[in-house]
Amino acid sequence: MAQNQQKSQKQKIEEQNQRIEDNLSKIDNRIVVFSGKGGVGKSTVAVNLSYALLNLKKKVGLLDADITGPNIPQMVGLEGKPDAMDENKILPMVKNGLRVISVAPMIPKNQPVIWRGPLRSGTIKQFIGDVVWEELDVLVSDLPPGTGDEVLTATQKLEPQMAIVVTTPQEVSLDNCRRAVNMARKLDIPKIGVVENMAGLICPNCGEEVDFFGKGGGKEMAEKMGVEYLGSVPMEKQNRECGDNGTPIVLEHENSASAKAFGEIAENVDEVLKK
Repeated sequence: MAQNQQKSQKQKIEEQNQRIEDNLSKIDNRIVVFSGKGGVGKSTVAVNLSYALLNLKKKVGLLDADITGPNIPQMVGLEGKPDAMDENKILPMVKNGLRVISVAPMIPKNQPVIWRGPLRSGTIKQFIGDVVWEELDVLVSDLPPGTGDEVLTATQKLEPQMAIVVTTPQEVSLDNCRRAVNMARKLDIPKIGVVENMAGLICPNCGEEVDFFGKGGGKEMAEKMGVEYLGSVPMEKQNRECGDNGTPIVLEHENSASAKAFGEIAENVDEVLKK
């Protein structure tokens, strides 16, 4: 009986791997967004980059792989739960044309996700293989900070063409960003880019820009490490408000400095992927 159970478990793994392979064959480009530390605005970059790519007439999906800190639904204004077609088919939720999957709508509000590594990794595999992504030009995956199980599982299963490392200008963040770049290299991700977030604070009253955290550190680091510098995003009051209200700044304030920056970053990402 134990042998039959073991065989059944092995069969389930093989079937899931096949579903993952089938799904990935329909997705032209996979991008993972991660950072060496938390608090650098990684999810903000993932959300607004996804919508900026949509503005370039791409078919885009957004996978929230930060299982214990899933912020994406809040930031894009998702309500309700994803629908399941059957045991192995989950329909992504759609908001303003963006296909999204996250664990957040599936758990009680304000409840912590106290899951061990294998369960978190298993959820990511489900999101990759069981969600009906259909044909996509780009699938953006928002990973948790650091080098934990979710990061390794997502990168190994997604086989991404590109990693985007998010940093802020100050040296403490850049130090962690360097580690993240080297991690992406060890994981054999072909293309690596850096986005500098919070690069200058724009005063909401006078419009003057103040280098609150410094500026230009991300570009200098990318050049020294021989990776792509994709652009920088300033700090704006509207950016924080849009994240809280579920109205991404790329859609809500398209003429803002941040929205224009994300538009340029999306164009740069598109160019890098075409190389």
